[in-house]
Amino acid sequence: MGITLYGIPNCDTVKKARAYLAEQGVAHEFHDFKKQGVPVPHLDQWLGEVGWEKLVNRKGTTWRKFDAATQEAVKDAASAKALMLAQPSVIKRPVVEWGGQTTVGFDPEAWALLAHR
Repeated sequence: MGITLYGIPNCDTVKKARAYLAEQGVAHEFHDFKKQGVPVPHLDQWLGEVGWEKLVNRKGTTWRKFDAATQEAVKDAASAKALMLAQPSVIKRPVVEWGGQTTVGFDPEAWALLAHR
């Protein structure tokens, strides 16, 4: 099972997630949104699997920096996708593909079950 963790390397949550996987001895690849971009086929899969509402981080500094018009324009999967492609930092991190299942955010309890199945 190939595990890929998507995020931004200087994000504290991504750092915790990567450290957790390393401590657990879980082999994984890291995909850096800043250097490698957001892979459109994967974004489409995530939108279908977890929904745009879960992927858009409305609590982060990137979201808070947007003006009200930009925030209000995000009202469905298509508008959220356009924003996430233009501003990858607005994606809640990390997104992890566990070989058939996708999670968003860092949840050590849930990850323990996924990492060792």
